[in-house]
Amino acid sequence: MSLFTVKINFEEVGKSSIQLPIAQGESILDVCLDNGIELQHNCGGVCGCSTCHLYVLCGMSNLQGISDREEDFIDRAINPRINSRLGCQCVVTNGDVEVTLPDQTQFLGH
Repeated sequence: MSLFTVKINFEEVGKSSIQLPIAQGESILDVCLDNGIELQHNCGGVCGCSTCHLYVLCGMSNLQGISDREEDFIDRAINPRINSRLGCQCVVTNGDVEVTLPDQTQFLGH
């Protein structure tokens, strides 16, 4: 199993970027949760909602391909962009990745 790096940027004011190791086959959602980084995941990380939505800045080709199901949920996310993905589906296959997490304070109950 290979180890790579994920750089996580935050839209939330006052949070600095962080670089973390990520193993081949691991999702960005799992890395966030394992490192105390808050990333909403109402469905439990099974591609059943859009709350773990994020933006991939670099390394899109180093992630598992996007499924039709994921595309459907991204359409329901807050402020989707061309580089939007769901953190639970961002499984690293081959190389480093850089992402930005939307401001998590926008979710109810935060």
